[in-house]
Amino acid sequence: MGEVYDQEFLEKARATRARNQYIIFGALVAASILLLVGIGAVAYAQEQEARKNTLVFVYQDRVGDCVSIVAYQKGFFAAEGLNIESRVYSSGPACTEALTMGGGNIGTMGDTTGIILTTTNDAYSLLCSHGGGEDRHRIIVGEDSGIYSPADLEGKRIAVKFGTSTHGGLLLFASENGLDLTDELKDMKPSDQLTALDSGVVDAIVASEPTPSQAEALGGARELSTLGGLDNSFPLLLTVNKAWGEDHQDEVVAFLRAMKKAADFIRDNPDEAAQLVADVSSTDVEVIKTAMANHYLELRLDDELVSSLNNMAGFLKDQDKIDQAEDMNGNIDRTYWNKAF
Repeated sequence: MGEVYDQEFLEKARATRARNQYIIFGALVAASILLLVGIGAVAYAQEQEARKNTLVFVYQDRVGDCVSIVAYQKGFFAAEGLNIESRVYSSGPACTEALTMGGGNIGTMGDTTGIILTTTNDAYSLLCSHGGGEDRHRIIVGEDSGIYSPADLEGKRIAVKFGTSTHGGLLLFASENGLDLTDELKDMKPSDQLTALDSGVVDAIVASEPTPSQAEALGGARELSTLGGLDNSFPLLLTVNKAWGEDHQDEVVAFLRAMKKAADFIRDNPDEAAQLVADVSSTDVEVIKTAMANHYLELRLDDELVSSLNNMAGFLKDQDKIDQAEDMNGNIDRTYWNKAF
C-alpha cells in the first residue's frame, strides 16, 4: 500500500505543480500585456504631443521654392526651435490639396492658386511672398513647330498645368494678345511636358522654371516669350491655416524668421543654394542657376506685391475663376510679419 500511496502522491504533486506553473505563466503573460499596453499608451501620448508641436510645411521641389528648400536643408527651422515635418510636391495645386485636406499648417503656392484659395475659403490667409519674378514663367516651343509669334499659338497643342499661376499667367497673356486658346490647352504636369515636347506630342509648353531651362538644355526647343510685362510679378505665396496659426503664433513668427535667414543665405551663397535645389529636384545645377536668374528669392510684403495680387484677382474674376475681387489686403494677415520683423 505504501508504494501505491507514494505513486498517487507524486501524481497529485505533479498536477498541482503543473497547475501552479500554468497560473504563474498566465499571470506573467497578463502582466506583459499590461506592460506593453502601458508602454504603447505612453508612446502614443508622446507621439500625439510631438505631433501637436510639429509644424507641417508643404512646399515644392522647384526653383521658386528655393527659400523653402534652403531653410529646411540648412537647418534654419531647427535653429529657430521648430520641429518641421516637410512634405514636398511639384505644383501649387498639389500643395493646396495637401494643405487643405492633408493636415498641412503652412503651404506655398503661386499667385493664382493662393488668390483662389483665400478668396473662396475663409480658413486660410496669406502671410507674404517668398519668391517670384515676372519672367519665371516662359513659353517654350519646338524648334520646328512653326511658332514664331503669339498669334502662331492658335491651332497648336499647348501643354500647361491647369490651376497653377502659370495657367493664370498664360490666360492673361492670351487675353493681352487677343488670343483664344480654349481648345489648344492640354492639362499636363511639368514633369511630363519635356517628353511631350521632345516627342512632338505637343507643339509648345508653358511652365515655371526650371522646366523651360531644362527644355532648352535638352535641345530642339526655344523660347517664344516669357509671361512678363503683364503688371504681374507672379509671386510665390506662403499661406497659413488660420485656426492653426492663431493657436501657434510664436511658431509662425519663428517660421518667418527662419525663411528670412534662408533668403539671406541665398543672397550670400547663390552657388551653394543652387546645389541644394539641384539635389532636391534631381536637376542639373547649371540649369538651376539659369532658372534662379529669373527669380527674386526673398521675403516680400509690400505695395508692389499687393498690386500684383490685385491685378491677377481682377483678371481671375473676369475669367469667372472667382466670384469677387476685393482688395487683396483683406486676404493677408500681417500680424505675424509685424511680430517677426
